[in-house]
Amino acid sequence: MDTLVEFKHITKRFPGIIANNDISLKIEKGEIFAILGENGAGKSTLMSMLFGMYLPDAGEIHVRGKLERISSPLVANNLNIGMVHQHFKLVENQTITENIIMGIEPVKRKLGLFPYVDLETANRKVKEISEAYHLEVNPTDVIQDLPVSTRQRVEILKMLYRNAEILIFDEPTAVLTPQEIESLLHIIQNLRDNGKTIILITHKLDEIKKISDRCAVLCKGQLVGVLPVATTSTNEMSALMVGHEISDTIVKTEYRAGEEVLKVENLQVISNQNVTLVDNVSFSVHRGEILAIAGVAGNGQVEIADAIAGLTPLAQGSIMLGGHDISHENVRKRIEGGIAYIPEDRHSVGLILDLSLRENLCLKQYYQQPYCKQNGILDFPNMEKLGSQLISDFDIRCSSGDDTIVRSMSGGNQQKAIIAREIQLNAKLLIFVQPTRGLDVGAIEAIHQRINALRSEGKAILLISLELDEVMKLADTILVMYNGRIQTIRKASELTKLQVGEYMMGVHVEKK
Repeated sequence: MDTLVEFKHITKRFPGIIANNDISLKIEKGEIFAILGENGAGKSTLMSMLFGMYLPDAGEIHVRGKLERISSPLVANNLNIGMVHQHFKLVENQTITENIIMGIEPVKRKLGLFPYVDLETANRKVKEISEAYHLEVNPTDVIQDLPVSTRQRVEILKMLYRNAEILIFDEPTAVLTPQEIESLLHIIQNLRDNGKTIILITHKLDEIKKISDRCAVLCKGQLVGVLPVATTSTNEMSALMVGHEISDTIVKTEYRAGEEVLKVENLQVISNQNVTLVDNVSFSVHRGEILAIAGVAGNGQVEIADAIAGLTPLAQGSIMLGGHDISHENVRKRIEGGIAYIPEDRHSVGLILDLSLRENLCLKQYYQQPYCKQNGILDFPNMEKLGSQLISDFDIRCSSGDDTIVRSMSGGNQQKAIIAREIQLNAKLLIFVQPTRGLDVGAIEAIHQRINALRSEGKAILLISLELDEVMKLADTILVMYNGRIQTIRKASELTKLQVGEYMMGVHVEKK
């Protein structure tokens, strides 16, 4: 095979951190090449240099055998290099075609004098490309009306419209449901079969095993190995990635129900379009119990969590926390009453991206002592003390300590920041929604151990996860949702993974 891209002794530094340290590797034409590593290992930084978003501090990048200075994404585009970023770069109020052609708009002239963008031709070309690569979209749809998986297709089409031959995917499955992930992996294989070279930035070992030819493993900014995927086990990959063997088991004490912490009765949530999202749901969570809600995405699980946290109004029903009715309390009252909430959408709900890490870690306590003085002035030394403690305790990797602007952090480290803040609240009820989405295997192991430790401390935990393995591993009690309704609530020890899957698909419902 021909070498298409070669990194020679690449080093990149940011204030307080070496993101890439003397990295050399080759990527061959027509392969799916995975860049594997923990959150903050330097994967995205390395590929951002190939796409022209950063220049290396040392070393060389060769493309098709020629030394290139890739000083901007425009230079990368001219070298037929495209990139789908972890957080999409789309204009919400424009159409699919308008986003795809931005910067390279086809222009015609009326009467030979007056220029205008030829959207009709562009729409037709986008349609043709989308059909050729099985990425079917409607070119005139507006971005803000599209689900995440379709937005991702738009990002891929942006690359293909520009004739990209080298396609970089940065954590492409982090925000997708299991069904959407399978579809995307099929699309990536199809692109490879059509002659494209794929670079896949990820930490998901099962996905690498399914579609990648080779993988490079980064650990704390250094290249620790380039491996053939077919003959390398996931255990070997994970051990290289995090520097030690990963345990897939959790030692759990036998579950003994404590006092009731959360009681939900006859909960109903109705959307703005008058669609019933949660239909007459009742359950309770006790001290020392992990109750997991399982279900295919979109079956009402997240709406239950939002209703308990106060983000979504109830159509009917009641929510009791520690014997007190909080059904109509505001969000702050619920937090002060003892609810911690790790939301599904870390950007819209979990964080304020343009504030510092220190400010985000103190978001739910900034108005209380010791973080606020009696005269209402923030106590920055105590805020800094909290920030430093949580960064250390939860291994949050950030370039400028607690001064780091959260937007600049990797998705996985943003997630760690939310989990650190919520656990530190010492709440009686912790609601975890997709807690390990976007985390690497080492971080997932650490979060699972923390959730189990919280259970041992007597906390009540409501876990909502699309990862069935996570549900089976952690839960004492499993509640399965389908189409907004409860299919079953049973002890985890009484259910197999197959049975849970059947309930999730609505194959059968528990007889009352």
